[in-house]
Amino acid sequence: MAEEPADGGTRAEGTAAPSGNHGHSDRRPGSEVGGPADDEREGRSGGETGGSPGDDRDRWPDDRHDRERRFDGRHERGRWDDDRYGPRPEDVRPFEDAYPGARIDPPGTPARRGFRRFRLTAWIALVVAAVVVGVSIAWVNGPPTEAELREKAGLLSKDRLRIGVKNDTPGIALRSKDGSGFEGFDIDIAYMIAADLGFRRDQVDFLSIETEDRARMEAQNGGVVDLVVATFSVTPERKMNDAVGFSTPYLYTEQSVVTRSDYQDEHVTSLGQLEGKKVCSLGTSTSLDELKEEIKVKPRGELLISTCMELLKKRVVDAVTTDAALLAGFVAQDGNLSHHDIALEKTEMWAVNAGSNAALRTLVDLALYRSYADPQNQRWEEAYDKHIRPLLAANPGVTVARAQQPCARPPDVRRWPWERTFPLQSC
Repeated sequence: MAEEPADGGTRAEGTAAPSGNHGHSDRRPGSEVGGPADDEREGRSGGETGGSPGDDRDRWPDDRHDRERRFDGRHERGRWDDDRYGPRPEDVRPFEDAYPGARIDPPGTPARRGFRRFRLTAWIALVVAAVVVGVSIAWVNGPPTEAELREKAGLLSKDRLRIGVKNDTPGIALRSKDGSGFEGFDIDIAYMIAADLGFRRDQVDFLSIETEDRARMEAQNGGVVDLVVATFSVTPERKMNDAVGFSTPYLYTEQSVVTRSDYQDEHVTSLGQLEGKKVCSLGTSTSLDELKEEIKVKPRGELLISTCMELLKKRVVDAVTTDAALLAGFVAQDGNLSHHDIALEKTEMWAVNAGSNAALRTLVDLALYRSYADPQNQRWEEAYDKHIRPLLAANPGVTVARAQQPCARPPDVRRWPWERTFPLQSC
């Protein structure tokens, strides 16, 4: 007959009573609590997680336990995977499946290449537009153009250009005996400037002008000229005159002395040697001012250098002094004359007088600059070789005139960048 258990239950005959279990069954801890359904929640029994009845570690594992499971290669990773592992390939849904109808062009397709070209073209267009705007602003606010200067100078309403020149200086500016025209270095320089101002040779009128009238720009016949190209030397005093507007220089020369070949002093090396002599020079000229500082006797001043040379030949005067370029032509024509270099440090700089017409003066500067800076422009050199170089042989030991055009810097005239073909000169 079966024994009645202590807890009031029945036990089959022959079943061994549990020892040391204090009335509990021999099921493992947690089996009564979780049961098979709870064990299946994690895919394993509660005993595998080390849980016990009422213990939440099986349901909410702590971070340490989760990391142990995550990095244990023998078990699957935990719920909160580390970012460095990323999603599994089988869990990633293609973009086309996630967003039906969306168009994705892979790299290298014509559509993607077309977009890149469009973007590059847009950037280039923006850059070009910025450059154009900048240039336009600089163009509007910059100095006047050559065409604007011609209008301001009053050249557009002129069909002829009047230029005052000397008429009695061989090699520089000499009127022909028949009165048909002028020739010489100054004449060619005047033609060069007139051409750049827009006038043909047959549109240029040369008018004889005397030394004292060069500042007033009045010709011998009383007419007013547009320009003066007449061996006009630049001085500080002349530059202070509001009626005088000098261009950049177009010739360098120096003061010298001419005597007859039978003059008692074979070599004249300074103006001081003319003390007590009768000396002639151009009135109101820089040469006359230099002479007055060196000798006590009052020199004779004439309106024309040719008058002084005639007085020298007739022995009315003993010597003539002025710019060497003016005297060299007379010496070359008469073998009875001697030319002396007096070695003055001062350089005589001939320039064009445009009067108070500032726009015209700027245009003259532009013509001289082009002649100086453009290696293809040989008009100045041609004028020198034609009229002055032949005089050098008859005037040995005298610096008649420098064989190089004086440095000319670009005037303040607005030009497009591609028009600025000449280098900036440093004078």
